[in-house]
Amino acid sequence: MTQREITLWVDERWCKALEKHLLDGTVAEKLEEHIDELVNQLPENVYERISSEIWQEREQARMDAEAARRFAVLHVTENGESTYFVAEENLEMLQAAARLRSYTRKSPENSPARFTGMFSRGEKISREQFQTYVNERLENTGRVTGAFDIDLDRGRFDTLHIMDGWQCFRIQDISTAAYFAMKKSGVSQDTRWQVFLDRLDGKQLTNEDSSIYLTGARTLRAEDVSFAEDIVQNENLLEFYMEVCFDADKVFGTHVCTTENDDYLNVYANYDMEKQQVADTLEVYLVRGSGGEQDYKYRLTDAEKELLLPKMEDYCQQKWGQSLDESCQQYLTEQQQEQQSGGMTFS
Repeated sequence: MTQREITLWVDERWCKALEKHLLDGTVAEKLEEHIDELVNQLPENVYERISSEIWQEREQARMDAEAARRFAVLHVTENGESTYFVAEENLEMLQAAARLRSYTRKSPENSPARFTGMFSRGEKISREQFQTYVNERLENTGRVTGAFDIDLDRGRFDTLHIMDGWQCFRIQDISTAAYFAMKKSGVSQDTRWQVFLDRLDGKQLTNEDSSIYLTGARTLRAEDVSFAEDIVQNENLLEFYMEVCFDADKVFGTHVCTTENDDYLNVYANYDMEKQQVADTLEVYLVRGSGGEQDYKYRLTDAEKELLLPKMEDYCQQKWGQSLDESCQQYLTEQQQEQQSGGMTFS
């Protein structure tokens, strides 16, 4: 789209007089309005043709600019708050890792309140928009340079690989790899990438070892332990639903005892009937008011397991009318009968 500059020379005294007496707008604006009036007086077919050409040129320029965009999309969870946003920069895994390390290593007074503040050109988007960009990343159009799911509460860094899909790492491992990749000056970008990827070799988390363990400022107390609902048997485990009538944030290090969000926890304690003891961990599910659920574990101390055992015993008597020991014997007898039945042959 080409434009022509029109220069109009007017005596300065006329300009000053006009500016003084105009009630709204400037002299230049009034001249532009007059040009618009003249344009509107053109023959209709000429006006329509030129208007259409101008619209098409502007639309093409917009499409070209959109195709030339390079940006990354992130889902960041921090202090219980979930944010989806676009970072208008060419951000790949190494750059995202370095930015995250810079954020976590700075003193509070020198860093933004949240990780999203590390991106000067960021804009919030919806979860649906995030997924649309994730799909575009997999299509490898070139526009979406990276897609990341960073959970600072759980210490997880997920990155989307075009060929292999989502890959999960611990933030600590990502931060360390970024440090070694970026610490030397005068090193080529290819070398930095090689160092970064070598440091992460073998550090990718699997579904089996990616469980995040919660830790808080204090352990469970006797008055914290109470159960509700039915006892559920999952194979060798008896599952007890724990009422969260205590300060969960102090015990688990979460962020649910607040008016800032509508998140809540579902907590389950298990009794292992094969080992005949309280299981080593609690299963903790964080249900977000904004939607979605995340699972965690809480490692019990021996003292905490001693607190849980008599409460489980009493609740088992209350719900089933039998002790934990009787439940275990019944389970073991059933298992033995199944094994014997499975080993029988019929002629």
